[in-house]
Order: sequence, then C-alpha cells, then structure tokens
Amino acid sequence: MNSHESVIQARGLSKRFGTLTAVDQLNLSVRRAEVFGFLGPNGCGKSTTIRMLCGLLLPSAGEIEVLGCQIPRDAEALKRRIGYMTQKFSLYEDLSVAENLEFLATVQGLAKHAARQRIEELLERYWLADRRRQMAGSLSGGQKQRLALAGAVLHKPDLLLLDEPTSAVDPQSRREFWDSLFELADAGTTLLVSTHYMDEAERCTRLGILDAGRLVADGSPRQLMDALPGHPLLIECAQPRQAQRALQGFPEVLALAQIGASLRVLVATADARQRIAQRLRATHLEARIEDTEANLEDVFVTVTRTPLQVAP
Repeated sequence: MNSHESVIQARGLSKRFGTLTAVDQLNLSVRRAEVFGFLGPNGCGKSTTIRMLCGLLLPSAGEIEVLGCQIPRDAEALKRRIGYMTQKFSLYEDLSVAENLEFLATVQGLAKHAARQRIEELLERYWLADRRRQMAGSLSGGQKQRLALAGAVLHKPDLLLLDEPTSAVDPQSRREFWDSLFELADAGTTLLVSTHYMDEAERCTRLGILDAGRLVADGSPRQLMDALPGHPLLIECAQPRQAQRALQGFPEVLALAQIGASLRVLVATADARQRIAQRLRATHLEARIEDTEANLEDVFVTVTRTPLQVAP
C-alpha cells in the first residue's frame, strides 16, 4: 500500500435516528499514514461517523470501504486490522494494568510468547512499566489514557480511530499523547482523531470540520486558513467589553472574542475595517485596529456559516 492509497473511503454516508439526521451525505477519503482530524462541537456527528467506519453502527445510506473491506459486510474481518479508542475509559478498572493488556491479547488471538513481548514493549513505550500491577481504576487520567492507547494498538492495527481521546486529561498528558500518535503515524499507522480542541486540530496533517452532520471543510490546517473567506482583525482599546457591545449585531461581523485586553473580530470583507472604526468612534471609543493572522477558530466560525471548499 503506497502513501497515497486511500485507507478510508466513504460516499454519501448518512445516519438517521428517527427524525434526527446525525450524519448527512458525508464524503470522506483518508490516505495511509495521515493523521486526519475531525473537528466539531459535541453533537455534530463525529462519534456517529467513527462508529459507522468501525462497523459498530449501521449506516442509513451510503457506502464505506475501510482497508479494502466493505462495511458493514466485512465488519468482522476489519476488527482485527483496526484499533478503536473511545472518549470514556473502556477497560476493566478492577484488573491491573498488565491484566487488562493480557486479556486484550487473548481476545485478539495473539500467541502467548508474542503477546508477552508486545505487552512488555508497550508498558515501556507508554511509561506504565512501574504500574503493571496497579489496578486500572486507580490510575490518573493521563495514565488511563496511555493504557487505553496501549490496548488499542496491542495487535498492531493498520488504522487507529480515536474518539475525543484527550477530553479528560491535563495539557501535559495531551502533549505526550499526541507525541505518541505521531510516533505511530511515522511507523505507518493511519489515524483518524476526533477533537473539539483547536490546538489539537492544528497538529493534524489533514482536517475535516463537521457541522450538523455535514463535512463543511476538508484540507490541511494551512490550506483551510489560507482559504478563509473572512478577514480577522485585532482591536486594541481601553474598554474591550464596551467595544464588543458596540459591534454586537454589526452586519459584517461574523465573530467576536475578547483575548486578554484585545478584541479579535472576524469580518466578512477587508474593507469592513473602516466601517468598524467609524462605529467605534461613534460610540466614543478610541481603538487601534490591525489586520492579524487567521487561525483555525476563524476557519471554524466561518465554515459553519458558509461551506468552504479546499482542493486536495
């Protein structure tokens, strides 16, 4: 399999729960060894999509091919070739670290000698060797996360799907976790990671932004920021809260956010800058307005209003 070959192909993928459409006509392609990120708020369809790609949830419509397997037809055969890590710790809290991995090795059908070697390797790699006899339920959030990752890659899967894996851990553990993900990608594992953290999304080699079950942007973080149709401004003034109130509801303002003592404003067009200055002066606010670099938050705000297309 070469680096440009698709590991995941989904066409017209939809999932309905009664009258609710959780995933709506989603087209998705993920290539080998990519770190593909799903960015979106809770309830946008990330988890539902991942569960359909794993074969755990039947789609209402559409076609899925993962690692050459047709889903849901070949879901059983696919299980041994993928790893899946959920947001909630899903291992056994009343088993030790080593016992959890030994149990998973048995479920995966690993031979005893190979399993023993692989478990030792993973305990060392994910800094759990000194915790092997500790009950999993007594581990910290970051340690549980590393144990769950070890369990997900125990059988050396070709594809790893992770559903908001860092939502319950501290920033240091998140950084260490992402270092581990890039190590896996460097070794040839393809990763699909859902997140609602902008800093994590920036780490991905490619990014899909979901909104209400639809894929509204797809490209590298740099491509998405370069293609931003909105225009970000930074406003510095002595009363940023008053400035925010003055611009609330202004037709060309797409988003407002206070960053420390400054106000970050996303406007529809670059020439809106002069009209914003006039609005602030009209409310007796002195301000310095500067152009600023686009970030993924700007992209997210914009594309969830107007779909953004980026060429692959």
